[in-house]
Amino acid sequence: MRIARAEHSRRHFLGRLGAATVAALLAGCDAASRSAWLPKVLGVGERASRSAQRLASSRRSMAQEFSPADLSPQFRSNGTANPDNPEYQALAATHFADWRLKIDGLVERPLKLSLQELRAMASRTQITRHDCVEGWSAIGQWTGVPLSAVLRLAVPRPQARYVVFHCADPMDAQGTLYYESIDFDDAYHPQTILAYELNGALLPIANGAPLRVRIERQLGYKMAKYLMRIELVSSFANIGAGNGGYWEDQGYEWYAGI
Repeated sequence: MRIARAEHSRRHFLGRLGAATVAALLAGCDAASRSAWLPKVLGVGERASRSAQRLASSRRSMAQEFSPADLSPQFRSNGTANPDNPEYQALAATHFADWRLKIDGLVERPLKLSLQELRAMASRTQITRHDCVEGWSAIGQWTGVPLSAVLRLAVPRPQARYVVFHCADPMDAQGTLYYESIDFDDAYHPQTILAYELNGALLPIANGAPLRVRIERQLGYKMAKYLMRIELVSSFANIGAGNGGYWEDQGYEWYAGI
């Protein structure tokens, strides 16, 4: 399903406008960045941006999908290209035969799913554009299982509000592993999938093998790679510094809509 190009352009503009606002606040404000008031201002800006996004378009609206003729000749890696993680490297050495995706937290039925079990579930294929916060874009074809189908198997508890993705890629010298999150609006969106194929082939390591999430209406840093665990939570209090994601804990927006 496609959205009209005018709708896509408007949503793209809103996302860029939000990013530009944050950039303007940060530019030349090194001293201000150490002040107590700046995080509060940025937080207000993010909430305003998210409210504007919701008013401008339904959270159920679809990201634009493309044809095979639109595929980019190369789909570059965003973020980590090969995790420096012994556990991950051991799994990769056996082509992820022993890898299991854990689903736990606020669920009635914790799960451990193999790649084969995920591939046996009903799949969705979509050709979409990836927009990276670094300024580049690429169009790729993704195949995977809708996240909603996995959540239905796990049966979220009533108090669950967010889906947290725990990954295998270390992000700093302390070995902090990447983490991201979305709310249930995006988790149950039909284009939110756990992708195991890119352009008709098994997902390459550089692009997140064996499994990555695709959240097509948000920027690339939301689309966590090298998935190891999905946790359902009621708040972000015990997730990193409490802002919902690794980069969000460094000052990025939690809702990165485009």
